[in-house]
Amino acid sequence: MGTDLANRAETSPRPACALVLRVCVLAVCALLVLACLPGAAFATGDDEGDATVPNPSAGAPASGAAAAQDGTVADGEVLVDAQGASATLAGSPFALAGFSRAQVGSNSEVVDGYAGYRYYASNAPGGVAVIAADACVVVYVPPEVAQAVGFDKASSEDQTYFKSLLIALDAANAKGGSVLSRQDNWIFSSEPVVTYKGVVFKFDQELKTGQYYATVIGEDGSDITDADNPAHLKLDHADFGMLAPAADVQVVAAPTGIDAFVAFLAGIDLSPLWVTLKTTLTAIVFIFILGLAAAYFSLRIPARAQDVADSIFTIPMVLPPTVCGFLLLLAFGKNTPVGQWFMDIGFPLIFSWQATVLAAVVVAFPLMYRSARGAFENLDPNMLDAARTLGWSNGKIFFKLMLPLSWSSIAAGTVLSFARALGEFGATLFLAGNYLGITRTVPIAIYFEWMNGNIDVAIFWTVVIMVFSFVVILFINLWGRRTTKYRRGVEG
Repeated sequence: MGTDLANRAETSPRPACALVLRVCVLAVCALLVLACLPGAAFATGDDEGDATVPNPSAGAPASGAAAAQDGTVADGEVLVDAQGASATLAGSPFALAGFSRAQVGSNSEVVDGYAGYRYYASNAPGGVAVIAADACVVVYVPPEVAQAVGFDKASSEDQTYFKSLLIALDAANAKGGSVLSRQDNWIFSSEPVVTYKGVVFKFDQELKTGQYYATVIGEDGSDITDADNPAHLKLDHADFGMLAPAADVQVVAAPTGIDAFVAFLAGIDLSPLWVTLKTTLTAIVFIFILGLAAAYFSLRIPARAQDVADSIFTIPMVLPPTVCGFLLLLAFGKNTPVGQWFMDIGFPLIFSWQATVLAAVVVAFPLMYRSARGAFENLDPNMLDAARTLGWSNGKIFFKLMLPLSWSSIAAGTVLSFARALGEFGATLFLAGNYLGITRTVPIAIYFEWMNGNIDVAIFWTVVIMVFSFVVILFINLWGRRTTKYRRGVEG
């Protein structure tokens, strides 16, 4: 009786389930902590250097007003709104609103020839523009704007207020890029043309109809971004905004703590998660069936043919995923007979959700195949022969004997294949592309969110994948331990 109870306790899955529950709780807690981390990434822009969208995770309050170069200190603390578009400062008679940051610009020629390196500002003149370079920071405030808000570009106090507002907004929208500093060489101007050491900064330039730019060019019309140019200047980024009376700008601070996390989750598009789960769950069905079939029949062919078949079935596991995706694209592209046939029957394969499934199946299939084949090879052939002498058919031997005896390895292979399909990126991007809500899986979302500077979202999806992977690995370990305990109990 005591031995029986001991064996039951040893093989009972309840402790394992409790451990899984505890680990899942810890993983969720880690997800909550990491998702709240402040993000930063490298921002990008289009060919015209259009201002990037303000970072929605920019919080308030931002940095307090620090000492200006002449020692004057602005009172109070800079308050930045949740969208990172407006900022106010206690004691300042003016505020900054409508802020945007252009990380890159364009150096191509326009209709009338080369106009210099340009940043797109807006579709109307009259805004505040700032060009940041390694040697200086040039600030342009139109005279009519300065007069309307009481900004004196020669006043050290007004300069300090302006720097405090601009630095806070610039940092909130930097997305990993460099930020402005009070120690920079600041040049304030109310003239649309500023010359500095052979370099000409021009503002409110209508280079295209209804499109206004800030440009940087050499005094001789040369390209100052050319390293061989004597007037070479390393440009960093440009900021744009509007000065307004402080009373006219109302800043709503970003939520903090749990409210910030709730707001963060509310702003995330969860479609990559559903696409990933739908893709992976569908793919694992094909992977399971095809993997078992390939493992079974590869052992029933001649030895030399087995080597060739094994190499073919295993090669996707050693090839880079991008190579697999490229080969699939060559095989099923729109210009191939197979790809055209799928289009003719109304089932387009390339750049569709079906392509994500195909990519996941091809990449994850070898794990299932190798696990199943290894399990089948370890079965005692004498036992299988004995079953045949009893009149069992091959189908009955497979389902009644081979599968139950190999189930532990097959289950592990299934879970590993599921995890591999869950994290597939290269082949999926090649074959299916990046279409939100259709083919954008979590790994693809991580890459493009990072490329777009949304580090917070990229971290969130990274944690989601890590949690899934952790649970999968934990499941394999617990399954193996449970099987080992069962065998020990039987042997004892």
